[in-house]
Amino acid sequence: YDPAQARIEAESVKAVQEKYQANEDADFRTRAVLIKEQRAELAKHHVSVLWSDYFKPPHFEKYPELHQLVNDTLKALSAAKASNDPATGQKALDLIAQIDKIFWETKQA
Repeated sequence: YDPAQARIEAESVKAVQEKYQANEDADFRTRAVLIKEQRAELAKHHVSVLWSDYFKPPHFEKYPELHQLVNDTLKALSAAKASNDPATGQKALDLIAQIDKIFWETKQA
């Protein structure tokens, strides 16, 4: 388990959103949207696996914000999947960074 995989996929989402904005070619944009949506789903999968398989009751007790943080992250990834605005990709990355911080704190314990 490692949030790095979710971060990598979310970085791809944001990068594709930026490339989409910089390119007017309709065929390119169609491919970009498809790739962005696939990567957003993969990021959601990795976050969901952390939530359901890695984090345990003691983690949720120590980090009571974790449930809401995971929910917000999944919602942000859904928003990024539906949008071509790189700001939505950045929001998802910011939330994944918070999960990453908690994850590594749990590894220290």
